[in-house]
Amino acid sequence: MQLNETINEPLRLMMALMVLSSGFSLYGCERQQQSPPPPPVPEVAVVTVQPQRVELTTELPGRTSAFLVAEIRPQVNGLIQKRLFKEGFDVKAGQVLYQIDPAPFQAALDYAKAALSKAEANVPSIRLRMQRYRELLADKAVSQQDCDDAAAALKQAEAEVEYGKAAVESARINLGYTRVTAPIAGRIGRSSVTDGALVTAHQTVALATIQQLDPIYVDVPQSTTELLRLRRRLEDGRLNQNGSNQQKVKLILEDQAVYSLEGTLQFREVTVDPTTGSVILRVVFPNPEGVLLPGMFVRTVVKEGTNEQAILIPQQTVSRDPKGNPSVLIVDPEGKVQQRMLTLDRATGDQWLVSSGLASGDRVIVEGMQKARPGASVKVVPVDADRKEGAATGSASQPAAKSN
Repeated sequence: MQLNETINEPLRLMMALMVLSSGFSLYGCERQQQSPPPPPVPEVAVVTVQPQRVELTTELPGRTSAFLVAEIRPQVNGLIQKRLFKEGFDVKAGQVLYQIDPAPFQAALDYAKAALSKAEANVPSIRLRMQRYRELLADKAVSQQDCDDAAAALKQAEAEVEYGKAAVESARINLGYTRVTAPIAGRIGRSSVTDGALVTAHQTVALATIQQLDPIYVDVPQSTTELLRLRRRLEDGRLNQNGSNQQKVKLILEDQAVYSLEGTLQFREVTVDPTTGSVILRVVFPNPEGVLLPGMFVRTVVKEGTNEQAILIPQQTVSRDPKGNPSVLIVDPEGKVQQRMLTLDRATGDQWLVSSGLASGDRVIVEGMQKARPGASVKVVPVDADRKEGAATGSASQPAAKSN
């Protein structure tokens, strides 16, 4: 009995090993028959490209300058008796600004009048003498030379009268110049002289400066490159400038505030500045409140024209390769991702204006670009639906926050 048990012990161990090995093999077969599930199709949000009408503008820097500028200078020599204006205030055309001592000029006028009266007093007697000489010449009582001398004396006396009249008028003009008046209406600046100062005619230093500030000019430099590009677009038909408001210009102040009134493009300079390679655009802005002052730095928004078939896409959809070339990912009609290289015109707000690379009806991926690969299949979700869902979630969370 002990011998049989000793022989059967290895047999039982062998049979147990066979049973275990068969169980492992069955478990392995079951694992081989269960394949892993396929990965889910990534979802992407898209926007459908639709051409639209877009008004294109260009933002250019500029500086303000006064509409009219008049530098006040004396036209006669003399002493300033009185300054008759307040610095920094508005003055009217013809308003007296300075009074120069008129005494010497009044005396000159009186002297000229007296000389004129003396010349006029001599004319009647000389004229009568010439008439008598003519009568005596007929009777051979005087010579022809005496008659000619009388005629010459009369012409000389009449010339002296005319000279006297001119001298009186000149003296009267100089006397009027002692009252220095404003040639234009506007705002006058600080005075360079005070009462009692000696001034000379046509001196280089102005007594004061008057500037008309309403309206006011804004001079805007535009590069010739932009000018040629704009002209080429108009010739190609990509822009239309037939609108009635194409000459209107908006203004952005130094504090980023938008000026409340629009200006009008008056003209474009015909000569290019060789140092900057630009031409000057002159814009006229109304300035009733005096907000704009000469010399201010501003930014203008100039209307270029209207693109009737503009293609705009969100800026977040555009990616660039190492060379900086822009591209987007689109979903084709088969639901697969494709890459499109683009030519961009400019940024318009938070969108890019596309010159080429996209057509009407293309579906551009806006969200989910990290999961999309060219050639892969994706599930399209309209971007509007995502935004609506996000807005609904946000509005639902606000009452909960208030209840807490």
